[in-house]
Amino acid sequence: MKFLKWLIIILLLLLGLSFVGFKIAFNQTKKHSPETTVSYKQNGLDVAIIYSRPFKKEREIFGGLVPYGKVWRTGANEATIFRTKTDLMVDGNFLPAGEYTLWTLPNESSWEVIFNRGEYFWGVNSKSEASREADLDVLNIKAKVQKTFKIVEQFTIEIERTPPVLSFKWDDIVVEIPLNAKSE
Repeated sequence: MKFLKWLIIILLLLLGLSFVGFKIAFNQTKKHSPETTVSYKQNGLDVAIIYSRPFKKEREIFGGLVPYGKVWRTGANEATIFRTKTDLMVDGNFLPAGEYTLWTLPNESSWEVIFNRGEYFWGVNSKSEASREADLDVLNIKAKVQKTFKIVEQFTIEIERTPPVLSFKWDDIVVEIPLNAKSE
């Protein structure tokens, strides 16, 4: 009986230490790529995007850190969340109100922007590959890459302008997709 009591105490201590260690590692990761929320509530849209923002840090981003031709979690840490309370037209394509994970497939001249209905705890699997399941894709949009002269140090997702445009900015790259509320 005494052995069983000590075994339970040791197991609880190990479980507690594992939990604390996980929380510390998680917070350290978030410090290097802080999480932010982008909200847009106008022009008939009600959209929120939750993502983590890595820094360039003098690295080669596209074609380097973010390889061409491979699905990217579109930020760091957890998969990027895209919530819309309104039905949308995304570059002329229907996206129903709901919550999606947002993925991209960067290439030199264009990106594929992917809205996926899967829920993923982390943006990559144990092999550091995007954890997206393609059969859960709801909408895939192709968008042209625009080069800029201004370097964007920290990865940024924005919804700006009128009419609204969803934009991805990092390094010397900007990718934009028009958004509109679906009219009845």
